[in-house]
Amino acid sequence: MSQHAPRLAMVAGEASGDLLAGLLLGGLRARWSGLQAVGIGGPRMAEQGFDAWWPHHTLSVHGFSWELLRRYREILGIRNQLRERLLADRPDVFIGIDAPDFNLGLEAALKAQGIRTVHFVSPSVWAWRPERMVKIRNSTDLVLCIFPFEPELLQRNGIAATYVGHPLASVIPMQPDRAAARAALGLCDHDDVVAILPGSRRSEIAHLAARFFQAAALIRQARPATQFVVPAVPGLRTEIERLAQRQGLGNSLRVLEGQSHTALAACDVTLIASGTATLEAALFKRPMVIAYHMGWLSWQLMRRKQLQPWVGLPNILCGEFVVPELLQDAATPAALAREVEVWLDAKHHDAAKIAQLQTRFMSLHQQLQRDTVTLATDAIQNILVR
Repeated sequence: MSQHAPRLAMVAGEASGDLLAGLLLGGLRARWSGLQAVGIGGPRMAEQGFDAWWPHHTLSVHGFSWELLRRYREILGIRNQLRERLLADRPDVFIGIDAPDFNLGLEAALKAQGIRTVHFVSPSVWAWRPERMVKIRNSTDLVLCIFPFEPELLQRNGIAATYVGHPLASVIPMQPDRAAARAALGLCDHDDVVAILPGSRRSEIAHLAARFFQAAALIRQARPATQFVVPAVPGLRTEIERLAQRQGLGNSLRVLEGQSHTALAACDVTLIASGTATLEAALFKRPMVIAYHMGWLSWQLMRRKQLQPWVGLPNILCGEFVVPELLQDAATPAALAREVEVWLDAKHHDAAKIAQLQTRFMSLHQQLQRDTVTLATDAIQNILVR
């Protein structure tokens, strides 16, 4: 089978999934140079020769309420078209990259017709919506888990699963080079630098960016020399710049085209939307303030299904509030600014607090660092051989 270059179908529904899929595709293509991969994806996947029938941002929604209802028919139509196209021209295996609301239903339909399916990144059934266990079992032949505690939980529920580590833990250096990152961004070594990451979805920008920039304005009033960097997803930069300009931050704030890893390496603290980016910040060993805000109905639904007291991945993986979380009504500009300033104060007056956090994040990094691409590729090859 290793001599035969398989034809894969893949779906990544947002920027974080596109990043993971791009890394995976690099390993798959190293194993099978003639590999074909089609489906839904973004620019990182395209760099690996992926044929995107739809761009990944067509699946991006925020929360459960109006936006999801408004786009439900469109997204369902895309899934139905993709399913029929894959059943007519069958891939050797389908790999769903995260995006469980879209991918699990598609995987179930393909699996029922004899197409092998792999889901990369276990749905967070340990954090919320445990009722998904049955759906996962019916949808996938194998789950590739990025956290070490997940396989046992899934296997207890009759789901084949294997731990492959988190691919970002092998990409992000154990000791990030802050000086080089600052030089790349034109920042001075002595600057206080805050990275602002309000999310990668347009709806997240709508809910979070304005309050993040209002918080930045408050920080600047108290600390005029503070510098702010904002990595923007391509396509959202103009919207982010417009929201930033309203706060009169002037030359103290720079909106970057991507470069989230450079921004995280350069910063002293990040004000960041809850999601995969918080784990990236932890792998860069950076203090952070995690925030999230969504529509009222979405928030009520999420709260009722939440199983743990934390929503930020660093806190979930450490099992305690190692960094603050300000959610929904608590995510006011004043509160966000205050928590960011706590970390900036620690930089200058409480180095032990920063060092303690960095030690926790170093241990987490070591736990997540595996040869993810090889482990995942081996597992996918076993599925193909089976």
